[in-house]
Amino acid sequence: MKKSIAALVAGALLSGASLAHATTLRVAYDADPVTMDIHEQLSGGILQFSHMVFDPLLRWNKQLGFDPRLASSWERIDDLTMRFHLREGVTFHSGNKMTAKDVVWTFNRLKKSGDFKAIFEPFSEMKQVDDYTVDLISKAPYPLTLNAATYIFPMDSKFYSGTDKNGHPKDEIKKSANTFASRNESGTGPFKVTSRQQGVKVEFDRFADYWDTESPGNVDHLVLTPIKEDATRVSALLSGGVGFIAPVPPTDLARIKSNPDTHLVTMSGTRIILFHMNEKRVEAFKDKRVRQAIAYAINQEGIAAKIMKGFATPAAQLSPEGYAGHDADLAPRYDVAKARELMKEAGYEDGFTITMMAPNNRYVNDDKIAQAVAAMLSRINIRVDLKTLPKAQYWPAYDEREADMMMVGWHSDTEDSANLFEFLTMCPDADTGMGQYNAGNYCNPAADALVKKANLETDPKTRATELQQVERMLYDDAAFIPLHWQDLAWASRNNVEIEPILNVMNFPYLGDLVVKD
Repeated sequence: MKKSIAALVAGALLSGASLAHATTLRVAYDADPVTMDIHEQLSGGILQFSHMVFDPLLRWNKQLGFDPRLASSWERIDDLTMRFHLREGVTFHSGNKMTAKDVVWTFNRLKKSGDFKAIFEPFSEMKQVDDYTVDLISKAPYPLTLNAATYIFPMDSKFYSGTDKNGHPKDEIKKSANTFASRNESGTGPFKVTSRQQGVKVEFDRFADYWDTESPGNVDHLVLTPIKEDATRVSALLSGGVGFIAPVPPTDLARIKSNPDTHLVTMSGTRIILFHMNEKRVEAFKDKRVRQAIAYAINQEGIAAKIMKGFATPAAQLSPEGYAGHDADLAPRYDVAKARELMKEAGYEDGFTITMMAPNNRYVNDDKIAQAVAAMLSRINIRVDLKTLPKAQYWPAYDEREADMMMVGWHSDTEDSANLFEFLTMCPDADTGMGQYNAGNYCNPAADALVKKANLETDPKTRATELQQVERMLYDDAAFIPLHWQDLAWASRNNVEIEPILNVMNFPYLGDLVVKD
């Protein structure tokens, strides 16, 4: 007999009984990390995991500035070179000492990762200066060097070198495979993984030799239970079964806020939710008029109001307000009559049939959003065969481009517009990693050239103008179907002080979390 979610949560509670003397936190997310290899997949879940088990050279703070982590300081040596001074005395979970060799090794591995190589494409190399100093060298003057450095989480080069018991390289990066790095970890972070059952539970213990003795965090044992169903996740919090949940569904915001035993934290989000239209799979999608028709058929404001309950901002572009490329003149263009006119003009008045895929536990109401989009497309005679999948099954399908239209959400890894273009709209290029998540196979060389030009521009105003021009080009071309920027919400029991460790990137710094008695 299959265990119910309630039984799994109860099991998670009992698992911490022997640690009653310690501070134990039970967390319920909508999904657990799909791998322990932090270079296998560039996703929010993996980055959240990275901040728990590993540590970056530097990390974002609430003001979108940089705080030192494994790099205690940094300085610009010349137009191409940023020097990082590393902390001494940092220990990996294996017991090995962290040095510059591990940082350089990690950088070189990132350059081999299909998901991460685009972030590091602007850099020619990382050089070891001495045991605790490294130079990150760009190919040309680059305005986002520190932004990129937030994604360098040093890995234990000794631990990940050699071969496993099956003769496979321990440093192998392979998606959805049982690699050594996908099931073993040795980071420098506040928590060590002590037990992992994919889709059931992950347990962590605080690392006794953690370098950050100034951290206020007091969680000794952490149990992460994935609970896909929104209602069950919220019920687990309200009953006291778990102390912290994410995300909070829009339908339960008021309920949690009014509960005297729980605390709600919300923030305006910068993660864009969108659909790609695969031009290699569907001939009609190569016609700009058809893509535009789909853009006119989708009611972003209706989705934000009815499905997201107002907990989202309707979008007509990738860049949220505050990003350099945001163009305030671009607005959603819902107009079914115009959509039908464009379909007729393109010779598709009678429509056609497509497949659509979306996750059902990655983004807020993702499956409901997909159902709404499918219904809207039926109004212009596009018949949709919709399939939704749990995140663990969806990402391999996404990587293989298994449907004609596919949903993806993206938060800029560098808090900059260019990153959105590099991953979501650039012509796919396996060698550079550009277009890694462009499931539409859309290709606009002129837009790509402008992004590359902006990435060499150090004057902020000029760079903003160039990135805004890219947004306009993509909008006019209906390169993709933007839906909304997803707002963020987390909730906890009153004794769990989550507000100080939350941020707009949605990387909770759980190592610094304080749980009161």
